[in-house]
Amino acid sequence: MTSSTRRLLVIASISSIAIFVCLGDVAPAQQPQLRSMQYSKGSAAAAERWQREVRSRLVELMKLDDLVNDRPQIALDPRVIGVEQFDAYRQQEVEINATSQRRIRVLATVPKNVDGPWPAVVCIHGHGGNRRIVYDKRSVYKGFAAELAARGYATASVNVGQHEVYEQGRTLMGERLWDVMRCVDYLAALPGVDAGRIGCGGLSLGGEMAMWLGGIDTRMAATVSSGFLTRMDQMEHNHCMCWKFDGLRELVDFADIYALTAPRALLCQNGVKEPASQFPPSIAREAMAEVRQAYVDTGKADNVALRVHDGGHEIDLPNLLAFFDRHIKSPATGSNAD
Repeated sequence: MTSSTRRLLVIASISSIAIFVCLGDVAPAQQPQLRSMQYSKGSAAAAERWQREVRSRLVELMKLDDLVNDRPQIALDPRVIGVEQFDAYRQQEVEINATSQRRIRVLATVPKNVDGPWPAVVCIHGHGGNRRIVYDKRSVYKGFAAELAARGYATASVNVGQHEVYEQGRTLMGERLWDVMRCVDYLAALPGVDAGRIGCGGLSLGGEMAMWLGGIDTRMAATVSSGFLTRMDQMEHNHCMCWKFDGLRELVDFADIYALTAPRALLCQNGVKEPASQFPPSIAREAMAEVRQAYVDTGKADNVALRVHDGGHEIDLPNLLAFFDRHIKSPATGSNAD
């Protein structure tokens, strides 16, 4: 036999003796090459080149390249749907253009008793949630969006839990990412917001979307990804497969997407009570070791951290608040992660 495989057809079986006919040589099935653009140790300049190329490839795979290129021409055209007053902030629901064909609703807050310019955070929910739940203090999100709003941050949240593609020719993850990017556009356009101090945070699917937003949109000065740091092999089992799209696994793993954030501030949170089948700290630590290399290479090793907290699949609120306060609360904030 050569290295190729003989293809045989059973045409008869007599007294347990099978008779085969050879149909010719067939090459063994080729396994797809996975993670062809895995991040590897190098210089800061090499890291930046890798980031630019990977971002471009991912934006293309997610079928967002035309929107990214045309974003300045897509007017927000905001229309206020409703307003609610709180002691420290005003919350309003606003409808904006996601694309020239589709509009989305954003729940946003601005401080009432704090002089601008304000920092801002895009707050992202997980599976089964919606744009309002990140403001709910009784939820696993601990109301982190409301807590930030009360501390003088502008905030914005949009629904990303859909499992349908709205526009022909798009991808599910691409549309989810684009909608949170439009939240960034909305916040950056507010007169009181400092566009240089915008961050993002989320839990579960929201942690995944924070990973994407922080990696692809370089306007993110600080990113908190809670309850998500893992590997794609782990996500192939016992998880919703909405994270996956054609060409993704062949290009990168999650650690590489997180590495796109370097040297900007990044905090990941994983709870010790996470089930082994979900987002356990053991896998998070292994993935973080890979992410950290990009920060070492770009000279900002202190700008990335993994917080393993005592809870489960939930936001570690004090840690999240301290992180954003340190990195984007004021123009004089430092550059080291907690």
